Amino acid sequence: MSVTLAEHVRAVAGAEATELDVVLTRIAGAGRLIARELARAALVGQLGMTGDTNVQGEPVKKLDLWSNQVIVDALAATGLVCTMVSEEMAEPLHLADRCATARYVVCFDPVDGSSNLDVNGVVGTIFGIRRRTAGAEHVAVDAIQPGGAQIAAGYIMYGPATVLVLTLGKDVDAFTLGAPDGEFLRSHAGLRMPPHGHTYSANDANATHWVPGVREFLDHLRSGGTGRTYTARYAGSLVGDFHRTLIEGGIFLYPAETTSAGKLRLQYEAAPVAFLAERAGGRATTGREAVTAIRPTSYHQRVALIVGSPDEVTLAEAFIAARR
Repeated sequence: MSVTLAEHVRAVAGAEATELDVVLTRIAGAGRLIARELARAALVGQLGMTGDTNVQGEPVKKLDLWSNQVIVDALAATGLVCTMVSEEMAEPLHLADRCATARYVVCFDPVDGSSNLDVNGVVGTIFGIRRRTAGAEHVAVDAIQPGGAQIAAGYIMYGPATVLVLTLGKDVDAFTLGAPDGEFLRSHAGLRMPPHGHTYSANDANATHWVPGVREFLDHLRSGGTGRTYTARYAGSLVGDFHRTLIEGGIFLYPAETTSAGKLRLQYEAAPVAFLAERAGGRATTGREAVTAIRPTSYHQRVALIVGSPDEVTLAEAFIAARR
C-alpha cells in the first residue's frame, strides 16, 4: 500500500509531526503548482526575464519571481513559519504577527537551475527547515543558523516525474507525484548513497579558475586512477545533478575558485543538499570543512560545494589539501 507524504511525516517526525506535516504539505502543494506552471510556461508567457536583478546581481526570470511568491504564500498560510530566507528576497521575510506561536524558519531556492527554464531542462525547488530561536534579535540569528541546525531538508525535482526528496533528520526518502492534482507517494524508502560511483558532475568550462587540486582530482578519475571508469554528467541544475549522485553515487563539484570562495548559496542551496547527503551516508564539504558546520555570516553567503559518495569526496579533499 502506498504511503503518502503526510502519512510518512506523521509516522516519523516525533513530537513535531503535526506541525511539520502542515509545513511540508504546504511545500508539496507549492511544488504541485510550480510543476503545473512549468508544464505550460511557454504557452502562457512565463518564460524569459522580468528585466530586474536579484540581490546576487543575477537577472530574474519570470518563473523565479512567480515561484517565490507561490512558496511564500504557502508557508505564510501555515501560521507556523516565523521567518523565510529566499534567493529572490534581499532580506529575510519576517512574519512578526506569527512569531508568538510559529516555531519554524524556512530557507528556500524557489527555482534552482533556472538557466534551464527556457530550454525545458531539469529544475528544482530546494528547502531547509530550522527551529526559530528566542530573543529580541531572533530574526537576524535565525536567518544565519548553520546547516547542522536543520531539522528537515529536501528538494522537489521537476523532471520526467515530479519527485520530492526529504529527510527529517534521519533517513532520506523520495516521494513521486502520482498525478498533477494528486498526492506525493513514497517511491524510495531509506535511500543510501553508494560508497563510490562512476560519474562526476562539474562545469569543466570553469576549470582554469578552480583552486589547485580540483583539476588534478578529476584527471585522476578520468585516467582510471581509482580503478574505476568515470563518465561526466552535468545538467546545470544542482537538484538534477545531486539527485543522480544520490541514487547512483559519484560526486558533484562546484569548487572554490582562485578569486572566490564559491558560487552556491549556503543557506538555501548547499546546506540543505549537504544535510541530505550526510543522512544518506554521503559527505559534503567545501574542500576544507563540512558544509553543515559552517556558521554563516550573511543571508546570501556563497560557498564551494563538493558532495557525493564518501570515497570520492574524501579523495577530492586529499587532492585539494596536497596543493595548498
